[in-house]
Amino acid sequence: MHRRLLWALPPVALLALFFLYPLALVVQQSFQPDSGGTSLQPYADVFASAGFRNALWTTIWLALASTAGCLVLGFLLSLVISFVPFPGAKAVARFIDVYLSFPSFLITLALLFIYGTTGIIGSFQFLTTPWGVLLAEVTYFTPFVMRPLLAAFSQLDTAQLEAASSLGARAPRIVRQVILPEALPALATGGSLVLVLCLNEFGIVLFTGAKGVTTLPMLVYSKAILESDYPGACVVAVVNVLISVGLYGLYRVVSRRAGA
Repeated sequence: MHRRLLWALPPVALLALFFLYPLALVVQQSFQPDSGGTSLQPYADVFASAGFRNALWTTIWLALASTAGCLVLGFLLSLVISFVPFPGAKAVARFIDVYLSFPSFLITLALLFIYGTTGIIGSFQFLTTPWGVLLAEVTYFTPFVMRPLLAAFSQLDTAQLEAASSLGARAPRIVRQVILPEALPALATGGSLVLVLCLNEFGIVLFTGAKGVTTLPMLVYSKAILESDYPGACVVAVVNVLISVGLYGLYRVVSRRAGA
């Protein structure tokens, strides 16, 4: 038992030094206003500001809309890759794994060449609107939904599809009654993960330069870097962390029930 404790000490110490200690400093700073002392005034100031409420609402609706778009698009694309024979289907499925390693700003930069002010159809200035941010997030995060779906579809018994087809069921009915029930755990897992990632996304919002689109991560950046309001930035960061940890707990529960 003592030997196990000794082996556990180094990773616990590293975790405390590089993660828990900085996080504790952020929490501590959130209770220390510029006037000195320790109080809840930074929280009161931030919660009372319209900028925080707007950023919270923007973060929530963008995350929910992006997650919904990723679920729909990811499900449709996974259906095509898994059940519609075409040359290169396996290569596309493997590319999904590589795509997951791409940084989010790279995809946004590619979209800027199309929808940016100097892009192919830049006259629309699409990416400078909230819908541009939504498009960028759906484009980037859809593969995070497709990966568990493709794994679930690869384990689906094709005999069920053949039996349903032989009984006269058409493709929409097969998808609705045979494939969709099998895909629900993977959809829940991928959707939970995407929701957490969208809530914390910073690079896409920053690179699109969308006017009037301020999320919680952008508000932390604005308060800390542009306004030098470090207590306020720490308050927003604490709120963002609490929301993210809560959703991550939900993601773990869903993943465990789905067997992921």
